[in-house]
Amino acid sequence: MNFKELIENDREKRIKEDFQGTFLDYLEILKKNPDAAKLAHKRIYKIINKLGVEVLKPEENLRIRKIYGNETIKSYGFFKNEFFGIDKTLMKIASYFYSAAMEGEESRQVLYLVGPVGSGKSSIVDAFKKAIEASEPIYALKGCPMREEPLHLIPKHLRKDFEEMLGVKIEGDLCPVCRYRLKEEFKGEYEKFPVIKTGFSIRSRKGVGVVPPVDPNNQDTSVLIGSVDISKMDLYPEDDPRIFSLNGAFDVGNRGMVEFIEVFKNDVEYLHTIITATQEKSIPSPGKGSMIYFDGVIIAHSNEAEWNKFKSDHTNEAILDRIVKVEVPYCLELNEETKIYEKILKKSNFKAHIAPHTIEMAAMFAILTRIMPSNKVDTLTKLKIYNGEEIVEKGTTKKIDITELREEAGLGEGMNGISTRFIIKAIDNALSDSEYDCINPLSVMENIIKSVKDLDTADDVKRKYLAFVQDTMRKEYNKILEKEITKAFIQSFREQAESLFNNYLDHAEAYVNKTKIKDKSTGEQLEADERFMRSIEEQIGISEGSAKGFRSDVTSYMFYMVRKGEKIDYTSYEPLKEAIEKKITSSVREMSRIITKSKVRDKEQDKKYNSMVEEMKKNGYCDHCCNVILKYAANNLWKD
Repeated sequence: MNFKELIENDREKRIKEDFQGTFLDYLEILKKNPDAAKLAHKRIYKIINKLGVEVLKPEENLRIRKIYGNETIKSYGFFKNEFFGIDKTLMKIASYFYSAAMEGEESRQVLYLVGPVGSGKSSIVDAFKKAIEASEPIYALKGCPMREEPLHLIPKHLRKDFEEMLGVKIEGDLCPVCRYRLKEEFKGEYEKFPVIKTGFSIRSRKGVGVVPPVDPNNQDTSVLIGSVDISKMDLYPEDDPRIFSLNGAFDVGNRGMVEFIEVFKNDVEYLHTIITATQEKSIPSPGKGSMIYFDGVIIAHSNEAEWNKFKSDHTNEAILDRIVKVEVPYCLELNEETKIYEKILKKSNFKAHIAPHTIEMAAMFAILTRIMPSNKVDTLTKLKIYNGEEIVEKGTTKKIDITELREEAGLGEGMNGISTRFIIKAIDNALSDSEYDCINPLSVMENIIKSVKDLDTADDVKRKYLAFVQDTMRKEYNKILEKEITKAFIQSFREQAESLFNNYLDHAEAYVNKTKIKDKSTGEQLEADERFMRSIEEQIGISEGSAKGFRSDVTSYMFYMVRKGEKIDYTSYEPLKEAIEKKITSSVREMSRIITKSKVRDKEQDKKYNSMVEEMKKNGYCDHCCNVILKYAANNLWKD
């Protein structure tokens, strides 16, 4: 297909889909498809539901069980590939639209998103705006500035009959312009009023109204409700609809949505239109006209400081009573935060190689700044628990409860800290500064340090943030790197780990059930090997007194996994995985230390080193970052 064909085919398709008819024609369409007359909230709810809803039950989903306990989480296809780590927030938003679609109280309330900068408030609103723009067209009265529902033509005394015949509920009245046209142009014969099919457009202001913050000294309500055309005032009376310019945000957002950006930066008097637009579903007309019916979703957003200031003034109660507040916090899950950066980077034109753990370390810094300090665990351990990792208290078998940590932190957790934009800028700077078209965790950490030093914040906050990078993250990265180098040295690391895991499981099961193990070579019946099990358990600080409980936990957990039909391996139970990896790492630490640090290697050492480099390259490193990382390892991991 050439360009001309493509253009012509598209034009032909649009002409076929186009509709122009009378109100009577529209009634026939509505008889076959009553859903064509749905209200704005229901339209958006249908858009959300169209892409599917997955119910994630804790007994069937390991991540949900670890992070949310016994709660069931709904995952919406509409949000799935764009928003991460804010499952509950997205559920609340979907719940608002569900209730509003059922014409509950929410249909007469503002959806208000509050959260820190860069938490995703604007992105959520943008997702709805784009979805409306791509949604199916609506039927509207031709020439109506508000593109209103044609059913408004039906007189009040006949509405009950029409509702029964069509199976729809008729709500709303004609705007002043269409009321005038019906009387003057069509002499009251509303069945002849023309109806068209029309879509939504952000650019053309069709069904999407946007209200930016307005200068307090110049808050003109015409931005919201339109204005009077002064040039026509000599021709027509003050209340004549022909002098109205219905082009305010509420007028153009009718049947779609109206967005208030940084809503509380405006004076409260300017926001009074919201009161009638929500509860009475009507807005003032410009000049001296009557109130105008409004059917639209109002979404507002701002940061928490402005919300706190606004709600502290009791004179704002009328607006506060019409708000459904949904908090949009920062993501607190490491794995989900990395998905945010990967999504943003895919949309950029940067083509540089990104070494393993680079995005992970950047995400780690962001989350360390967002989570509240705990008296129960250190901040890094808390980060790991929030990421769904199983952490046991040192020397015991007791797991640290994520619910207790959340209760200790309170409701404000995730509403402060470093924004996604801050991290993306640090990654962008690392990409821009790189001479080799490659970035690694070290270069990103270096750029984060520079960015923190330039941050406009209190000195004690800067010191805390720098400590996260220079101490907490550096130590954690060293552990990750040592494990990675060890794995690269041992070609059969996975096989060794699985072998240790299966061995441990056999012995632990025999110990717990008070049975014996059959030796595969000799067929002998042997007692469970206490020394072997302790050599693994000691790696994560399990005391002798807690060993029995740990073995019971492992075997019962594995039995639970098998019963559910899930495959088990050495990574299935986080504490045991950590113990096995530490056991293998410690056994080859000395060899990897000598070979990595050696300035001059013998033939055998050189062969092992080159083999290790090749293995690391298979795992995602390039020649440049592999060289940088190994030099760093030689100087920092194994200090004599």
